[in-house]
Amino acid sequence: MKDNATIWISGTHHNIFSVQQQLLKLDFKILNVITWAKTNPPPNISCRYFTYSTEFIIWARKSQKVAHYYNYELMKQLNGNKQMTDVWQLPAIGRWEKSCGKHPTQKPLGVLARLIQASTQPGAWILDPFNGSATTGIAANLLGRKYLGLEIVDEFLSISKARREEIENSAIRSNYLERLAKAKIILPPDDFFVADEVKLNYGVPWLQE
Repeated sequence: MKDNATIWISGTHHNIFSVQQQLLKLDFKILNVITWAKTNPPPNISCRYFTYSTEFIIWARKSQKVAHYYNYELMKQLNGNKQMTDVWQLPAIGRWEKSCGKHPTQKPLGVLARLIQASTQPGAWILDPFNGSATTGIAANLLGRKYLGLEIVDEFLSISKARREEIENSAIRSNYLERLAKAKIILPPDDFFVADEVKLNYGVPWLQE
């Protein structure tokens, strides 16, 4: 990580506080702890606890002294010209995001799109060491960022590949962007469509021509 790089780590109350303590031991600076309040949480089948409806996302900076990037103006604009708080009321993953298969801990595209926009500029590199079904990568691609994901499970790699190929279809790509814009995750794009003949640049350093 570069000195001005930031990291996002999601979890539940079972593990997130231990993660925060480890970050502090490594001299990271905790910037925020986002509370993701799910607007459509799954029911509590046991009926013995309050329904679990939140997850926590730590945003931290590698260096205590080097300034990080925060797209304050965009976050404010997306929030009705009010400062965005650290409580995000966003839905859990929808069926439309599972068209290529299911991953047990797949995150919604809206959550990843928001944090990517908040902390990176177009063209920036994003690393996800736990790629899973590549939601981070799909969000990065839609938002004009470069992405590298690491994954060891063949099943999840197959889902990731299928999802990446899916958004090369201009209609599907347009639908994803429209959904994100309608949910006020992104600003309405000037042109949702990508021409079919456009050569998409994956931006991987060792694959450059």
